[in-house]
Amino acid sequence: MLFAISEAFSSIRDFMEAGGSVLWLIALLVFFMWGMIFERIWYLSHAHNDYVSGLASKWNARSDKESWHALQIREKMMSQAKMEINKNISIIQTCIVLAPLLGLLGTVTGMIEVFQVMAFNGGGDARAMAGGVSKATLPTMAGMVAALSGSFAAIYLTSTSKRHETELDQIIKRDI
Repeated sequence: MLFAISEAFSSIRDFMEAGGSVLWLIALLVFFMWGMIFERIWYLSHAHNDYVSGLASKWNARSDKESWHALQIREKMMSQAKMEINKNISIIQTCIVLAPLLGLLGTVTGMIEVFQVMAFNGGGDARAMAGGVSKATLPTMAGMVAALSGSFAAIYLTSTSKRHETELDQIIKRDI
């Protein structure tokens, strides 16, 4: 078991070294993005129900539910609940957009390194150029994989958020 963990970390280290310094930025972005995704999944599956039931009990405790002022209070409650539902989703979507861009940045910096090595060596070394191009494409691949995995999670979170938003109207009922 310990050998397998050690081998996995060794493989990750080799991959990160092969991809260049921008790959570390992509890894940091991926950890941040998935941290936000797991936070949203936990909130929508556990904490949101408690939050909405607290709002519903506050609304149901009111004696006046029909006046203009009461309806404005209801709208405020609904808006606050919708803000809680959609919190951090735009940050997750921004991370999804940034991942392939950082991958392209890694490709550009890797190709610059290739051209510098070729200029230093007098050019013409096809093997060194092929290795450099391989190193330069790893960040692009990593950025695309990160964006793709985040896209699936964002689609799930967006649909779950919309479902919770439609349920809000039924939970915080208007008695007119």
